[in-house]
Amino acid sequence: MIGKIVIEYDSGTKVQVAVDSGWKAAEHETPGWEDPDFDDSQWGVAKEFVKYGQGPWGGSSRLVLPPPAYLWHGFSLSKPVKRATLYASALGAYQMYLNGKVVGDDYLTPGWTDYNKRLYYNTYDVTDMLRRGDNAAGAILADGWYSGHIGWGHIRDHYGRNTRFMAQLHVVYTDGSSEIICTDKNWKASTGPILEADMLMGEFYDAQKEIAKWAYADMDTSTWQKVDVAKKIKPNLQAYPGVTVKSFKDIKPVSITEPQKGRFVYDMGTNYAGVVRLKVKGESGDKITLRFAERLNPDGSIYTTNLRGALATDTYICKGNGVETWTPQFTFHGFQYVEITGYPGKPDIDAVTGVEFTSATPVAGSFQCSDATANQLYKNICQTQRANFIDIPTDCPQRDERLGWTGDAQVYIRTACMNSDVQAFFTKWLRDLRDAQRVDGQFPTVAPVKVAGDDGGPAWADAGTICPWTIYQIYGDRRILEQSYPSMKRFVAFCKDRCRDGLIPPEKFHCFGDWLNINDDTPRDVIYSSYFAYSTHLTAQAAQALGKKDEAQQLYSLFKDIKESFNKAFVSPDGRVKGDSQTAYVLALAHGLLDEPVKSKAAQRLIERIEAKDWHLSTGFVGTKDLMLVLAKIGRNDVAYKLFHNDTFPSWGFSIKHGATSIWERWDGWTPENGFQNPGMNSFAHYSFGAVGQWMFENIGGIDTDGPGFKKIIIRPQVGGKLTWARTSYQSVHGLIATNWKLDNGKFILNVTIPSNTTATVYVPAKSPNAVRESGKSIQDAESVKFIKMEEGKTVYEIGSGSYAFESTE
Repeated sequence: MIGKIVIEYDSGTKVQVAVDSGWKAAEHETPGWEDPDFDDSQWGVAKEFVKYGQGPWGGSSRLVLPPPAYLWHGFSLSKPVKRATLYASALGAYQMYLNGKVVGDDYLTPGWTDYNKRLYYNTYDVTDMLRRGDNAAGAILADGWYSGHIGWGHIRDHYGRNTRFMAQLHVVYTDGSSEIICTDKNWKASTGPILEADMLMGEFYDAQKEIAKWAYADMDTSTWQKVDVAKKIKPNLQAYPGVTVKSFKDIKPVSITEPQKGRFVYDMGTNYAGVVRLKVKGESGDKITLRFAERLNPDGSIYTTNLRGALATDTYICKGNGVETWTPQFTFHGFQYVEITGYPGKPDIDAVTGVEFTSATPVAGSFQCSDATANQLYKNICQTQRANFIDIPTDCPQRDERLGWTGDAQVYIRTACMNSDVQAFFTKWLRDLRDAQRVDGQFPTVAPVKVAGDDGGPAWADAGTICPWTIYQIYGDRRILEQSYPSMKRFVAFCKDRCRDGLIPPEKFHCFGDWLNINDDTPRDVIYSSYFAYSTHLTAQAAQALGKKDEAQQLYSLFKDIKESFNKAFVSPDGRVKGDSQTAYVLALAHGLLDEPVKSKAAQRLIERIEAKDWHLSTGFVGTKDLMLVLAKIGRNDVAYKLFHNDTFPSWGFSIKHGATSIWERWDGWTPENGFQNPGMNSFAHYSFGAVGQWMFENIGGIDTDGPGFKKIIIRPQVGGKLTWARTSYQSVHGLIATNWKLDNGKFILNVTIPSNTTATVYVPAKSPNAVRESGKSIQDAESVKFIKMEEGKTVYEIGSGSYAFESTE
């Protein structure tokens, strides 16, 4: 059923009641069901009706959704203003205005949390936006994550049905006195030109309904209603600890096609998350519809089946007074292609401009090398990270999901840290993760917990230990360990308590396995024990870093016991690990579970398993994260470079050869033989397989940290494959770290930059120290360079801060 009830009061005020997820349903008639006081507790939630076609606003291809509220309040300031600070929050998503101008440049504030536990407020300096005399504040309040659609199932109102807005304006006058203007019963409310706004479904804007002098003091509010005031909200209100969502850059389309008459498809040149800014000159009432997709069908039309229940449709109705521009405020999409219908005439290339959204994590890393495919891979990694770092680390930005999957976050976090400064971003999300931890200690599949379950299972739940430890390693931030350590310890205890005798995994437990591997499954119990050991070891290290020596010793002892159990249950004397999959060997080696001589045998077996796949990987989310790092660890970067340079299926190069501008969820998201994979799960912007970025920084660029926070730095570029040069940089908490190496007529040239108050250990390929010079001088004469040793065909030096130029002739 789809419809609405419009109630008109004697005063002329109208109230619309739409069919939505607040309605309930039952299979059979129940006596008394028509009565207002009927007990509907045994009835189920009615499913919303989704259909393309005629909607309530003259052709909206979407659900009947409640329009955002427009809120207004006029106030007067009697004295000159010295300083003014605005604090604002919402159960929903808000945009604030003062005297007709938008406050800040953020989108989707105050962000997504478990609103039953925690709600954030944003702070803005608005001193220059106020004046002596009459002023006005305005706010637009949309559903956001609070009551809009989240995930699959066409379900709204996960946290509540009634959106709320609150604000306080603190004004300090030049004479030292102060005043507070806040949200109260004196504000007024109405609706405006935004008729619908939903994260997944899109935004509908009717410019004919624009409010004259919106948010100005002399705005006409004579027909507006009084606001509904709530006495109290339940969540703990706190200052926003992360980085808000902003526009990252504008994107110009690269081409336009018309696969069907009147349907114009723009190629934006890259698969990103955000919206488009529409420019149009039309007649009043002209309706332009924009639909979004990541890929094209063979006939050139947009491929939308992988969006599932996300309509991803924006609509604009022209006002009809010359050139109009419009940018949606309360939705976003994941896309490379935009289809426009209803445009008056034939649109030109400037009719749309992409506006890329992402949480404002400052760019920290850069990578470039002699291989064009590798450079495109790095661009794809960064693009996909930005598309999924929108307040929380999501799995994908396009379909009806966009959840904070814990497994995706933990496999990718180290790469994320090298690309951008994500310390504040993950500080915020780790609060979400801790809020979502169960009473028994288990971490969830997603955070905040909605739609998906609260039982993360191995490699997903372990985000609760891996992510805080990684943030500590990259930024030296003890606070994140102090905040997370109690939950880390509870999680390890949970894993231990559910084990059988001998620390054997329980008979039944939830596990996603090595997600999306290529016909090479890894036993669930191997994944369980390996990650149980890993999380235990990380928690022991956290205890040690925090000075909890006794607890650290207990945890190290537990790790030793798990390791022994792992070997007894899953490892044979010839080094074979149960399952004999690439991932099985990767996990055992990555998590330090094998000792010699079994370790060397297992390493050799990993190489054999790769060779058996014609020198291709077969790993999924879990195995791919550590595959390349393990190959480097066992001294087989030659094999890592084989995988890195592959462009046949499955490989990173395969997707790039077929036009990928982002990281695909599946190795086989599209193949020439089969076309698109199962649309039920086929995202083309999923960062998990982009975890190879860590190997690129540490091995091609040669930049790593020796201990927390890059106080001690390792510079160890691994020359290999077909690369002849590489330039890599990372803006650490201490400053810029950079490497620039090349092969030149038999010489290896390495330029290094090390920030102040740090030291670095540098590895230069050479047969002897006499073959290396620095800035044209012998090492003995070079300043701040100390020879340490020879190691595996490399000369090793200790250097201080500054810039260095090493040259090896052997």
